[in-house]
Amino acid sequence: MKKVNEFIEVEKGKIHIVVELIEYIPNAVVSKTIIKKVTGNVTASSFDAGEELDEKKSPFDTYIQIIDGVAELSIDKKKFKLKLGDGMVIPAHSNHQFSANQQFKMISTVIKSGYED
Repeated sequence: MKKVNEFIEVEKGKIHIVVELIEYIPNAVVSKTIIKKVTGNVTASSFDAGEELDEKKSPFDTYIQIIDGVAELSIDKKKFKLKLGDGMVIPAHSNHQFSANQQFKMISTVIKSGYED
């Protein structure tokens, strides 16, 4: 698997087509950071069919929304199938993994503040 990470700032105050922010690359998972701040970030990702990301754990809640295709998501060994338009909050401190039985694109949003309470 090839992993491609790019940092882009979407031009502020200008309309964009979210699904066109990121392209599919054969045999790769591509991530483009749209906004990155100390308090959180927004990232667009594309997964070619057959690709997956290793299981990981985040100290923050992560909101994901599918913007193309169908994603396979596992959270603490429970499996979910998310299709175009579906969204889900991945709870902080849970083990999660993405797999692509077919191509898909998603937007993920991480908010890093508000956990002090």
